[in-house]
Amino acid sequence: MDTNPEQTFFSSNHWLFFSVYLFTFLVGLPLNVVALVIFVGKLRRRPVAVDVLLLNLTLSDLLLLLFLPFRMAEAASGMLWPLPFVLCPVSGFLFFTTIYLTSLFLAAVSTERFLSVAYPLWYKTRPRPGQAGLVSGACWLLAAAHCSVVYIIELSGNSSQSQGKNGTCYLEFRDDQLAILLPVRLEMAVVLFGVPLLVTGYCYSRLVWLLGRGASHRRRKRVAGLVAATLLNFLVCFGPYNMSHVVGYIQGRSPTWRSYVLLLSTLNSCVDPLVYYFSSSGFQADFQGLLRRLTGVWGPGRQENSEQLQERKEGEEQVQEPPNRENR
Repeated sequence: MDTNPEQTFFSSNHWLFFSVYLFTFLVGLPLNVVALVIFVGKLRRRPVAVDVLLLNLTLSDLLLLLFLPFRMAEAASGMLWPLPFVLCPVSGFLFFTTIYLTSLFLAAVSTERFLSVAYPLWYKTRPRPGQAGLVSGACWLLAAAHCSVVYIIELSGNSSQSQGKNGTCYLEFRDDQLAILLPVRLEMAVVLFGVPLLVTGYCYSRLVWLLGRGASHRRRKRVAGLVAATLLNFLVCFGPYNMSHVVGYIQGRSPTWRSYVLLLSTLNSCVDPLVYYFSSSGFQADFQGLLRRLTGVWGPGRQENSEQLQERKEGEEQVQEPPNRENR
């Protein structure tokens, strides 16, 4: 099997990989740490299902970002694995698991939003943080089970050949490895991307239609931002990458351009904070208040504005606050 063209591509573009990984780390880490602090505070005050889901999404992004320096070290070494080989499957497993966790949690969040508007009385009487915890656990298990194929591929066959003939990590594959990997990738594209995309598309299309019948302009604007950030994740960050799985299965090999779109998937940890910001007025108020405390800008006018935002948050904790029943 000729793997030289793909390896040559990776080696000649290793600084592009390093730059994208570094940008993702520097931007995504502080944003997700701030989101973690906010969601922990919100869950302590009033646990609700959607915040449990978003907290798990934040933890997933942080896990990706914490192991991203391993990828940076690989890129800085010309896409050759410079660390002990035992860390290669660990890094790949966590990298791909956290990527697919995003699509699963975004689908779960969209379902919560739709239920809160379509069935407002039923939803408000059932916060269901425990059920959201079970759904989160199922998402972690589903993504981890699929992405465990990294261990199977890297540790299969002759151990002396497992790290690629040129010292690479999960970049070069033998024919017997591709026979396992390509069908699994196709199944992941369908189950971990296609199904969540369909669920998210249906829920948000219905949500926009319901809110368009009686919601205020401010609420419609916030929902539009939430939908746009979610679609950006699905269609730009994950769509091309999962399309490479379909193309690879048809061609019987890993497409060379798959490396480009993998970088787009890495950027999802920078896009997810946009989903958090547009998720509720409560998060926006907490985020703006935290920024003011960090910057030390506390004038009397700003304090009054912060109090108004806090009052708004108490009465409108989530973006899915239903329109009046008369308008429905």
